[in-house]
Amino acid sequence: MADHTRPVIEETTGASAEIADAPESWPVERSEERYRGAKCGMRTDWVAMPGANGDGRTVAARDYMDHPGAAAIVALDDQGRVLVQRQYRHPTQHTLWELPAGLIDGEGEGPLATAQRELVEESSLRAATWHKLPDFFPSTGFSNERIHVFLARDLSEVPAEEIDFVREHEETDLAAEWLPLPEAVRAVLEGRLHNGATVIGILAAHAASQDGFASLPAASDD
Repeated sequence: MADHTRPVIEETTGASAEIADAPESWPVERSEERYRGAKCGMRTDWVAMPGANGDGRTVAARDYMDHPGAAAIVALDDQGRVLVQRQYRHPTQHTLWELPAGLIDGEGEGPLATAQRELVEESSLRAATWHKLPDFFPSTGFSNERIHVFLARDLSEVPAEEIDFVREHEETDLAAEWLPLPEAVRAVLEGRLHNGATVIGILAAHAASQDGFASLPAASDD
């Protein structure tokens, strides 16, 4: 007797097969903002979708967080150490070690410009060399947030008089440590680090270090 409960999975074979995410937008019948806060909002879209068994179409409500996106930085010094900072995160009820990061919320600011600004504000550092690491959606079923991750090298300290940012709230309690990149990888694999951008950034930077970062694209807001 045939098993009709299992989905049909189309297999693609051959050296030329390419697996890659792609932009796509299904029709939205209507959309309603439910909440708007200082950093994000909540929205419901009524989305036109295929009907059951390919029979016509249906409309389904999808709730999601509307988020401006963020940028995170793997700051790697000339000794091969990565900067991590400890910060309290109230929604998780945890104090987490994270990469420097921040929202893409500056006027006309793209991901790279945000990363450069956040590195100065949070870490008092500038970088002469910037490369792009993988970006990702941290919660695809619940949010449109996209986090862009960058590798920053050739670091230099920014004089205090050049920084006009005032740390407040959770950022007043930041603590910083420099971890050798292999040790940071071990901390990820041992389950000692849990922030998504930090995990992805550290593992990606370590993989890219195997060829001296030669395979990484230069960072750009173009």
